Amino acid sequence: MSDAFRWHGGRVADAQARYGSAEPWIDLSTGINPVPWPGAARIAVDWAALPDPSALVELEAAAAAHFGLPPAHVCAVPGSEIGLRIVGRLLDRPACYLTPGYRTHGEAFAQARPVSDPEDAPPASVLLIANPNNPDGRVFAREQLLAWTERMQWLVVDEAFADCMPGGSIAPDVGEGRQLIVLRSFGKFFGLAGARLGFLLGPTPIVAACRRMLGDWPVSAAAIAFGTAAYRDRGWINATIDALGERAKGLDALLARHGLAARGACPLFRLVERDDAAQLFEHLARRAILTRPFQAQPTWLRFGLPPNADAMERLDRALAGG
Repeated sequence: MSDAFRWHGGRVADAQARYGSAEPWIDLSTGINPVPWPGAARIAVDWAALPDPSALVELEAAAAAHFGLPPAHVCAVPGSEIGLRIVGRLLDRPACYLTPGYRTHGEAFAQARPVSDPEDAPPASVLLIANPNNPDGRVFAREQLLAWTERMQWLVVDEAFADCMPGGSIAPDVGEGRQLIVLRSFGKFFGLAGARLGFLLGPTPIVAACRRMLGDWPVSAAAIAFGTAAYRDRGWINATIDALGERAKGLDALLARHGLAARGACPLFRLVERDDAAQLFEHLARRAILTRPFQAQPTWLRFGLPPNADAMERLDRALAGG
């Protein structure tokens, strides 16, 4: 297995080059909703003009309403990963990040060290965690997160997967006088990762500093148009939250039939642990199904949601040895 597959998900072209296949590939290597928001296909984007500042304001207002806080605390960024790196520059102090976790967390701050328990982080530092956590799907209670805002110099919460579990978001608690920054992702829940859109939520001085760093046109016209309309589509959002939960239960049942106990509460992915995880990855890849292995946890394999019933059936057959 190439180390590239252990570094990040979504490397279908690399998998096809390595393993080949006459069948279309099923990409289960990411935590991206495989059934994207359909409205993007109906939106005409003006590629000839620079993004209009008023349209950016409108996007941030729509996102703020979705997150549950005033627009003054919201800054659009070109993807939540960029947002993480901006936070590292803005705070510029020692940080602790939860491990196992998202690889970029270890790169966001110049002075960063991993902790397996957030309680081990020194109070004088920044604590950076994901909620839900990636890749194990662990979820921290809002009350616990609020307690850490009182204990830590800063709490930075990566809520890239929070849209499918809105009740656990700490975003509405962002405000003045609280050392709390939240990062949100557009692409994962809405299934439009290529739009490269995310949001930094924080006290107004942090938001203002982020705006200065990004300049006048932080995101594309397409990202603005898609995001504004999608965040206002409450019917689709509510239906998708329910649908993702049901499909995750279906994946749990499928994995259980093959002796794989699924871990995690995030509906967009499930983690399994077994000694032959590397061999299982290879077995599935030779059947044009890409999953997500991990270099530091060789017994782990993460499964994203299959996009439809045919993909579920193919995964079922592959796990059965077919």
